[in-house]
Amino acid sequence: MESINKSLLFKTSCTALVVTALTFATRAGMIEPWRAEFRLTAQEVGWIVGTAFWGFTLAMILMGPLVDLIGMKRILYVAFTGHVAGILLTIFAGGFWSLFFSTLLIGIANGSVEAATNPLITAMHPDEKTKKLNKFHVWFPAGIVIGGLVVFFLDKLGLGWRIQMAVMLIPTLAYGLLFLKAKFPQTERVTAGYSYKDMLKSVVSPLFLFMALCMLLTAATELGSNQWMTALLENVMEAEGLNSILLLVWISGIMAMGRSVAGPIVHRLSPSGVLLGSAIFAGLGLFLLSISSGYWSFAAAAVFAVGITYFWPTMLGFVNENIPKSGALGLAIMGGVGFLGGAIAQPLLGKIYDLRFEALGDSLAAGSQTLRTVIVLTVVLTIAFSFLYMNQRKKRT
Repeated sequence: MESINKSLLFKTSCTALVVTALTFATRAGMIEPWRAEFRLTAQEVGWIVGTAFWGFTLAMILMGPLVDLIGMKRILYVAFTGHVAGILLTIFAGGFWSLFFSTLLIGIANGSVEAATNPLITAMHPDEKTKKLNKFHVWFPAGIVIGGLVVFFLDKLGLGWRIQMAVMLIPTLAYGLLFLKAKFPQTERVTAGYSYKDMLKSVVSPLFLFMALCMLLTAATELGSNQWMTALLENVMEAEGLNSILLLVWISGIMAMGRSVAGPIVHRLSPSGVLLGSAIFAGLGLFLLSISSGYWSFAAAAVFAVGITYFWPTMLGFVNENIPKSGALGLAIMGGVGFLGGAIAQPLLGKIYDLRFEALGDSLAAGSQTLRTVIVLTVVLTIAFSFLYMNQRKKRT
């Protein structure tokens, strides 16, 4: 592996992850413009937004088993092609179906990035997987901060959502060109000598299935809430003269800082302890968001951000450390299940909002009640992670 430039591969992987985050952040700021321009219901927008998550899941299911067979580099070029095509199709969209298919392409591209880069990171850093995965996944919330600020400033300049989409072509071309020159290592499963049969057995073990179910719920909590946050709290923020996209920027900034210092926290509390604390803080944060307004929403959002910061990378790290034979397929399944949770959450939250608004006639109350329904997921997760924490503690003693 001496001839492999780990630093270049890590930085380029981070750039690719930034692109996936930009698609997430800009899309969150486009929910209301799409509803207005194309006369869509909240549920229809939920289906469009959710398609990105379905595309991600599809890519993880298809690409995950192929990582060992065709190599990570080829999968990243599937991602590059999907990003370029999806962005261009979105820019020239004319209604529901063109938005639906362009978002699907972007979702497939995002899933391909995750399918290749997670096993790439663990292959390069086998002795500090959770730490490095957290540092890598800093760039998802960091990318959302960048995307949110792009939306904010371009809105101020009077430049619409199509220009905002076009900006994403710059980092997309950058990661495509950088990966073209790079040499890739073999996956960890191959270098460790685990067979494909070992990998398949690992992904149907009780612990893996338990973690996959938890991943479904953690991702629905994080991605579902964040994708709809700006739309649900728009009226709350406008009352104070604030753009609601800044709330997503704030949450993502806290997440980026938290993940950048994940190493000592995970070491001190253990991955299962971190996950338990995350579920508690996420539930508390959602409750506070549902009753807050104006600047207080930022304080509530900070609590929620602390809760969701470590969910995704720590779930991946826990599985890869405790079920190492699951390999690239295990990471792909976990990521795919996570975005499946996000996919299910999008139209569901849109439908809940529509129903609450019809019943109450008040968008503020409807948004608050929609956020409050997500708390149920954090309660289930708190129970599940309490069980996991006690089980892991028994193993250590």
